Amino acid sequence: MSLEPAEGVVQAVVLYDGRLLLVQEGAGWVLPSGTPEPAEPAEATAARVVYELTGYLVDGTESLGGYDGAPADGPSAVVCQLLSESPSDGAGLAPEQMRWAPIPEAVDAALPRAVRTYLLGHRPV
Repeated sequence: MSLEPAEGVVQAVVLYDGRLLLVQEGAGWVLPSGTPEPAEPAEATAARVVYELTGYLVDGTESLGGYDGAPADGPSAVVCQLLSESPSDGAGLAPEQMRWAPIPEAVDAALPRAVRTYLLGHRPV
């Protein structure tokens, strides 16, 4: 795990039981995302953002880094391991503003290329 401070937006890729956690943004569904606190690594940012938005506890385990030709300070994605099957109280989003999308459905969504590639390599058998 990298301990380098993150810059720019960090997106969390949370997988559980063949499904991907998505949150509602406007009329669409996106990966949970947010900006790092000062000196906060991307993995910690992803875990914090998921908890603040959804109430789920996760551990940021693998950074997919910048993607789609984004600059170094552009968006990055972090694969997260789910640590709690139920969200805690006090989530920033209402239950209807989050959902678990099956990976085949999520791959067809507007996700960054690196995330789609990662998901294609991790489809359940």
